[in-house]
Amino acid sequence: MTTSSVSSLVQPLGEMPPETIVFGRTEGMQAVRDRLTKLASANVPVLIQGESGTGKDIIARMIHASSPWRTGPWVKVNCPAIPGTLLESELFGYEKGAFTGAYGMKPGRVEMAHRGTLFLDEISELDLGLQSKLLQLLQDGQFCRIGAQEDKKVEVRVVCATNRKLEQEIENGTFRADLFYRINVVNLHLPPLRERAADIPELVTYFLEYHNRKYNCRAKPLSGELMAVLRKYHWPGNIRELENLVKRYVILGNEEVIASDLRPREPDFFSAEIPVDGQISLKKLTRAAVRELERKVILKVLQNCHWNRKQAARALSISYRALLYKIRDAGLPSNRAIKRRDADSPKQDVAAD
Repeated sequence: MTTSSVSSLVQPLGEMPPETIVFGRTEGMQAVRDRLTKLASANVPVLIQGESGTGKDIIARMIHASSPWRTGPWVKVNCPAIPGTLLESELFGYEKGAFTGAYGMKPGRVEMAHRGTLFLDEISELDLGLQSKLLQLLQDGQFCRIGAQEDKKVEVRVVCATNRKLEQEIENGTFRADLFYRINVVNLHLPPLRERAADIPELVTYFLEYHNRKYNCRAKPLSGELMAVLRKYHWPGNIRELENLVKRYVILGNEEVIASDLRPREPDFFSAEIPVDGQISLKKLTRAAVRELERKVILKVLQNCHWNRKQAARALSISYRALLYKIRDAGLPSNRAIKRRDADSPKQDVAAD
């Protein structure tokens, strides 16, 4: 991302849903609204926690829009999306000649957020070295470009978000306790959608009207029967999953295409054949079932982590070495094999969802 222009990194806030839709009517989100109102004008770090898809990005943008620094820049950093080797230079910038390929000076995103808001999404993905530099920024309001001799002063509001329990990351040794206390001055916890069932009808109506306008469609309101199913569904993908469901309905115009996704499925733990005749070894079949289930779980987590094995090991709460052993034992492809396969496959343009 070193070729990105400065203007492309300072993002516009864009269209945001009305507050009545964001906060709904449930007690948990009303508590978030009250706390956000109180903290918006105070220049203190804010930590937003919640499952993926609960709307942490929107809440962070609302904090900026409600603050005295709303006329300043809004700079978002998606920590997992930038390779670790590039993240330091993206955050803090570099001087000309700091390393091979540094043909000119480049300001980092911290510097671009001066007198505005710096939003660090998925803060738990920062390595310990970068956590140390971020701690200095929060303590002193200073940072140092790569290759520079002097620190620079900056005024910036830092908002962080994560879907992880940082207390557990501290115990695992992957997150600094002192940084946690610095970013956790004010904490906002976003409840999952399954705890906000009363808000689902209003959310569906909003997404229906929004995507009807966006795609020039005329999808009808959902039936009462389907709405009842939506309110009982467990929503592992939270509001993001609900929006994608409504978007699919708007485009395809058929309730059945989304109703089928909401029907409970029996888990297929293993496909080992059980002999009808002859001796059955319960121990052998159980071992095979556990082995196959473990393989499927590891494969799913690796895919969700884009084959980042260190991230997958943390998600599975096992050591990196143990994960490598299980990958080999399960016959799963290595990270190198994935990269080699992707490099050999023809490139295709895929429309972003």
